[in-house]
Amino acid sequence: MYRTFADDNGTDYLLHHPDWDRAELLARDDGHFMGPGLSWPEPVAAADNALPGGSTTDPNARLLLLLPAFGDDEVPDDAVGRLVVALCARTGVEAPEPLASAVLEDQGAPGPARWTTAGHGLSINDGGYSFRNPANHFAMPADRLSRVATALAP
Repeated sequence: MYRTFADDNGTDYLLHHPDWDRAELLARDDGHFMGPGLSWPEPVAAADNALPGGSTTDPNARLLLLLPAFGDDEVPDDAVGRLVVALCARTGVEAPEPLASAVLEDQGAPGPARWTTAGHGLSINDGGYSFRNPANHFAMPADRLSRVATALAP
């Protein structure tokens, strides 16, 4: 969601489910990035699930829109190819493979984080600015971490 309030503009990466009472903030980019909010399998699953909602059902557009919220130190070998397909489909980049490699290596503002599975299947990370790192004082509580992990499960 793009936030354009005076003196408070930025992009919020939210996850919502019709059965939830609120959307969950996964990451934020507004001069001080908060994240990462997604491990590599999660934006790929969200891109490919074909569920209605959001701004588009196009899997390549979904992947590119979610990419800034991603940060993962264990990107699989096929990730470059998947990102190249999305870049070719939705952009005019002349050399998509070097760009895809650079994006997956640098991973933007939060950089890579180590993702693990905690009790009850919670997908958490060690990012110092992540809402999905239970060690952070601003992290989501366990019940909300659980529903996010369930909703994003590949």
